[in-house]
Amino acid sequence: MGGQYRITGDKYPRMRRPRRRGRLVLMVVASVAVLGVGGWGTLQLIDVFTGGGKQAAAAGPKADCATKASPSASTGTNTDSAVPKPAQITVNVYNATPRSGLAKSTADELKKRGFKIGDVGNASAQWDKKVKGTGVLLGPASALDTSLPVLATQLTGAERRTEATRKGTAVDLVIGTAFKNLTAKAAADKALAALSGPEPTASASPKACS
Repeated sequence: MGGQYRITGDKYPRMRRPRRRGRLVLMVVASVAVLGVGGWGTLQLIDVFTGGGKQAAAAGPKADCATKASPSASTGTNTDSAVPKPAQITVNVYNATPRSGLAKSTADELKKRGFKIGDVGNASAQWDKKVKGTGVLLGPASALDTSLPVLATQLTGAERRTEATRKGTAVDLVIGTAFKNLTAKAAADKALAALSGPEPTASASPKACS
């Protein structure tokens, strides 16, 4: 030391690492950990709002496509078991007007349209010259929602009546004074088709997506 400095005594100064540097290292490590956790959370949020959203958007059209409505026949109140076909209905034709031959000509036309024909002739005194409209359709109570609606498609405006005490399944067509002709066959067939099978309604059915 050149003789300028002299160490005396038996104690020497202890060399210590500054405490400030240790605290600084600890703060750096803690900051890195916080930034790491925050970055991971941010990535998760981005994935939710971007990736997840795209997946949901892509699934939307497919779901819509899978449930598109397509027409299918619905089951109405009138089913094939409830509404008989013309071939299952026996019709008695009676003429309640002063014009002769109406019962036979009307019966012949109904036969061409598929109905079974029973009795044909003049109406009884109960109805003779007393039916003011196109006609009266008469049958047992069981025919109210079965045979009579079917026969009514052939004579627009005819009145429908039932007799509680009447037996059998046959129905009567009593021709009235306003009668001219049976309903045109095309219109009658259309009404009969609507009666037997209601128009199709839309129902959901799967549809392939591209």
